[in-house]
Amino acid sequence: MSRIGFQPIAVPSGVKVSIDGRTVAIEGKVGRLDWEHRPEVAVSYDDDQKQITVSRANETTMAKALHGTTRALIQNMIVGVSEGYEKRLEIVGVGYLGAVAGNELQLRVGFANEIHKQIPEGLNVTCPDQNHVVIKGADKQKVGQFAAEVRAVRKPEPYKGKGVRYEGEQVRRKAGKAMTK
Repeated sequence: MSRIGFQPIAVPSGVKVSIDGRTVAIEGKVGRLDWEHRPEVAVSYDDDQKQITVSRANETTMAKALHGTTRALIQNMIVGVSEGYEKRLEIVGVGYLGAVAGNELQLRVGFANEIHKQIPEGLNVTCPDQNHVVIKGADKQKVGQFAAEVRAVRKPEPYKGKGVRYEGEQVRRKAGKAMTK
């Protein structure tokens, strides 16, 4: 059984927390995040000790499951508004490139047409060069979701390794049919 939900969440300096009913609002130097938690758990903030505690209303299975999840989500919000989250993608392939124009990410990854991905609000997407994409933001879920959507445009294939991959991702390579002789 996980006991992560019982651990208090330390709030760093420069982060403002406000709890209004079931809505938790956290504001920091990177941005502001709001989230409404489920009624099975209760969230309280102690301003003197600068920590947030999550408690469950009863001992049902659902309340136990949501206890640790709620604590983890609030912890991710605090890290997001104070430090931010970042995903880096590599574009590998001859003639493959990426660029940012306005609020769109343009990808040329071997299709007849250029792929245009709308950048969600609250994310900062940059291309330091044509073969790298950097996605930054305060919301961990948004950053990860957009990175996964960009990667899904052209996943790395196993024979030549061409496609969009996370930086440092190991792509399992296969030997071609010429290797069977």
